Amino acid sequence: MRPIVIAHRGASAHRPEHTLAAYRLAIAAGADFIEPDLVPTRDHVLVARHENAIGGTTDVAAHPEFAARRTTKVIDGVAVDDWFVEDFTLAELKRLRARERLPALRPANTAYDGRFEVPTVAEILDLAARESARLGRTVGVYPETKHPSYFRGLGLPLEEALVAQLTAAGYTGKDDAAILQSFEVANLKALRTMTDLRLIQLIGDGAPADAAVPSYDAMLTPAGLRAVADYADGIGPAKDRIVPRDAAGRSLPATSLVADAHAAGLAVHPWTFRPENAFLPAELRRGDDPAGHGDGAAELAAFLALGVDGVFADDPAVAVAAIEAHA
Repeated sequence: MRPIVIAHRGASAHRPEHTLAAYRLAIAAGADFIEPDLVPTRDHVLVARHENAIGGTTDVAAHPEFAARRTTKVIDGVAVDDWFVEDFTLAELKRLRARERLPALRPANTAYDGRFEVPTVAEILDLAARESARLGRTVGVYPETKHPSYFRGLGLPLEEALVAQLTAAGYTGKDDAAILQSFEVANLKALRTMTDLRLIQLIGDGAPADAAVPSYDAMLTPAGLRAVADYADGIGPAKDRIVPRDAAGRSLPATSLVADAHAAGLAVHPWTFRPENAFLPAELRRGDDPAGHGDGAAELAAFLALGVDGVFADDPAVAVAAIEAHA
């Protein structure tokens, strides 16, 4: 089956992430899925932001009426000093405008600062439906529930609200073009009781914030992968879980993770493929500028050769081309 292209926060290599403009550009590039990270407002509306802290991705600091809302919170064990989505109503949040999160690496994207709103999940679902109809092909959605335990503790749970909106939009079964993802475990298990949509266990460093397992490493053993398969349909591992790097940043031989996951019946969707030298293995960088673009297509080709089932990409056009070349 052809690997899927998941537009990571939209075409975020070319537009500020998590904006309708970034999602539109990703769809135009041929992405199969657009990926919103979801957090709730104070009035419990799900919106797309990389984090609930919004100082780096919006112009909130330029709004004196919101200056007093800057505060320090502990999110998944880490103290963060910022402004937070959950302290704003949707109406207040709509007064803000998005900004490029990585201006040093993506200076061209700063030309779009101040032009786009923070979108709601309803607006994103509507965009996917309209573009699917216009293009005559299915554009899927691949939402991530961010910090679900934290938000449930605030009385702003993500799962029920998300499933209700997806169900109303016609996404209910494993064959539907909606896939849900999380770095936590308990909320994926809860989602499994609410929906038949595909679920992806994200895998990073350390351990899940809900401490459901002692470490992500424990998930990656054959027994751990079989346990994941009891509640999820696939894994979304960080790239270096598949192709590690040495101290100089060069690629090392691939691990057996793709084959092990497939043996457990799990799809594998690694993250995140980005074009800039700063994110590429040393042997694929071009020049010394971290913001310069290296050979991202070669990195994608290497992972496709290992048999991954999909890729999270900041430049979905490059990923689409790599998959076409691989096929």
